[in-house]
Amino acid sequence: MAGNNHDDALLRQALLDVAGAGACVVPWAPQRDVLRHRAVGCFLTHSGWNSTAEGVAEGVPMVCWPFFADQQINSRLVGAVWGNRVDMKDACERGVVERSVKEAMESGEIRRSARRLAEQVKRDTGDGGSSALEFERLVGFIRELMHSCMVIPGGSFIRVSHRLN
Repeated sequence: MAGNNHDDALLRQALLDVAGAGACVVPWAPQRDVLRHRAVGCFLTHSGWNSTAEGVAEGVPMVCWPFFADQQINSRLVGAVWGNRVDMKDACERGVVERSVKEAMESGEIRRSARRLAEQVKRDTGDGGSSALEFERLVGFIRELMHSCMVIPGGSFIRVSHRLN
């Protein structure tokens, strides 16, 4: 992390404070590996698409705290459609966070919903699953287009009935 001396000193102090509490801060972590660890009771997430998809794939109950862009929609999808999350909406008070995390960790229905959804994702993305088959169809369609189209100056494509090779 690059920064000025003041920022570096603040970061060093923050890391010491966190380490003293028995935790650590790292610039990056393998999120899916962390989420699949048995000690994880729930996932407090901003509801960005990658985090949402990883939480769903690992079957972890989520506490959604969306901020902007697609996060609001993703949060509502996780809760209203999939039923495996607690939505904090726009609240950020300590008590709201605490109650939300506790509910996500203790709700048998949210945990069951998260597990069911993860099993469905595994089936759909595995061999012969609906997502895997649709992806194969897409790849086939793109290959067909590549064989039946020519690139013209400017980067556009035109479809040709007979390819000149």
